[in-house]
Amino acid sequence: MGNSTGNRNGDHRSRRGGDVEEITLHGHRVSYRRAGWGPAILLIHGIAGSSETWTPVIDSLAEKYTVIAPDLIGHGESAKPRGDYSLGAYASGIRDLLQAIGHERVTVVGHSLGGGIAMQLAYQFPERCDRLVLVSSGGLGREVSFLLRAATLPGSEWVIPVLASGRVLSAGNWVGGLVGRAGLRAGSDLEELWRALTSLHDAGARQAFVYTLRSIVDAGGQRVSARDRLYLAKEMPTLILWGESDRIIPAQHGEEAHEAMPGSRFETFRGAGHFPHRDDPAGFVRALDDFIRSTEAAQISDERRREMLREGE
Repeated sequence: MGNSTGNRNGDHRSRRGGDVEEITLHGHRVSYRRAGWGPAILLIHGIAGSSETWTPVIDSLAEKYTVIAPDLIGHGESAKPRGDYSLGAYASGIRDLLQAIGHERVTVVGHSLGGGIAMQLAYQFPERCDRLVLVSSGGLGREVSFLLRAATLPGSEWVIPVLASGRVLSAGNWVGGLVGRAGLRAGSDLEELWRALTSLHDAGARQAFVYTLRSIVDAGGQRVSARDRLYLAKEMPTLILWGESDRIIPAQHGEEAHEAMPGSRFETFRGAGHFPHRDDPAGFVRALDDFIRSTEAAQISDERRREMLREGE
């Protein structure tokens, strides 16, 4: 289980959803939330998001667990350098953050893009991962919302600043048509879209968004898939959570991943969209808590990993 006695270091501010702390890694500021004491849970947000997306569940989880929720590089209050925004780079950065703040092992929870990063973390550094939880995860199929596909097209760098401008956002008359075309739910999906567009008013965040998105999505859909390596998760306790009404990434991806991952669990949230942790925070916390309490942390030796790789030949 995770080390719950990590050093509190750097600047930190108390607020709902945990203390916001900062640390400098490789010369770049990394902001993260931390709350509670106990076995460690890592929460990884999606593209154009931040740790703020987890605030509805952090305080409840912190009653039993140490919760760590970083702002990924290029997002939120973390630095936004020109650099590597691949899944592998994100996974390595999170590994370094965990080590720097004193957490050796975690149950890793990833939403959307964060799900792809969570799978990459478990693939690159299985010794760091007790369990894997995928929430409306990317990287499990081709289909994805037209909004994300459109944002990868040439010239999107010039369109995004217009959409993210204060004048357009405040006008609001374009939102109805946009939501209608995308099939987004009013509520959390719309709220998070608004928050994402607001964050892209910052040039650094916009650059990171485009770099990250183009590394995983093209005009035809998601171009990075973990499906050929899901067999490696058979000895990693895995929970897959999805909103039944998700129109960003279809719940079918989760169901198919569940079938390909022996021993995994799959649960959907009725009426929830792409952000089930915001649409049903209490249900999300119950599902995650039950999963952790009823499973043993993964212990995969190098020898066993070699065996699994050869079994997959």
